Amino acid sequence: MPSVGPATIQLDFQLPIRFNLTFVIVVPVGPMYDEYAQKVRQQFHDAKLMVDIDLDPGCTLNKKTRNAQLAQYNFILVVSEKEKTGSTINICMRDNKVHGEHTVSETIAWLQQFQQSRSKQAKEEF
Repeated sequence: MPSVGPATIQLDFQLPIRFNLTFVIVVPVGPMYDEYAQKVRQQFHDAKLMVDIDLDPGCTLNKKTRNAQLAQYNFILVVSEKEKTGSTINICMRDNKVHGEHTVSETIAWLQQFQQSRSKQAKEEF
């Protein structure tokens, strides 16, 4: 009689937004905006939102954005000179949909509301 061993099945799928714990990443355009990016990350962290930051000076903006998409971050917050002077952030989604500039406090409020409501249509509501 043949022996039967344990088997694993690998499923390759993307979790819905509401299940992703760290769903925000801050991406500075260049090293000169790292300080502002850290300030933005701290504001999100203070609001009890899990957020990461990509400060790799060896990567271009396109590479950082692609890395964030592959890591399945749902919201990619890009900061540059324009956002720094206006105290805003530029919001992109994982599927390359750009939502434009918004204030940090406005974005935090929306993400907190989204987190509490656990809506299935979050992308459409945003």
